[in-house]
Amino acid sequence: MSPVNDTLRIGPAENAFAQIVWDHAPVSSGELVKICKERLLWAKSTTYTVLRRLCEKGIFRNEDGMVAVLISREAFQEAQSELVVAESFRGSLPAFIAAFTARKKLSQEEIEQIRRMIEDAGEESPKGGRS
Repeated sequence: MSPVNDTLRIGPAENAFAQIVWDHAPVSSGELVKICKERLLWAKSTTYTVLRRLCEKGIFRNEDGMVAVLISREAFQEAQSELVVAESFRGSLPAFIAAFTARKKLSQEEIEQIRRMIEDAGEESPKGGRS
């Protein structure tokens, strides 16, 4: 497992905002203000404050009034998953899976999907980012 990128830690409000950006990017900052006012009931200043913070974290870029994605939703979700496993399960993926499946029984389809993911992850070379 790769080192956890703590700079990608965000709160619920920032996450709601990030979902909007991922859904609409590239998007003008003015349009983003309108969307956030409608969906999150945010003032213009709140939108720009949160946008600035997420740009500082390297998730988005706001250049010439256009907001673009620097980290995909999928890459961000992977980083968040790593944070949960690292912080709550001492980095142990098996401990995370054991805790998750203790409360939620997996369907046969989910079990097969997980098996395929494990097999695929085991076949990847170290050059592919896994070891």
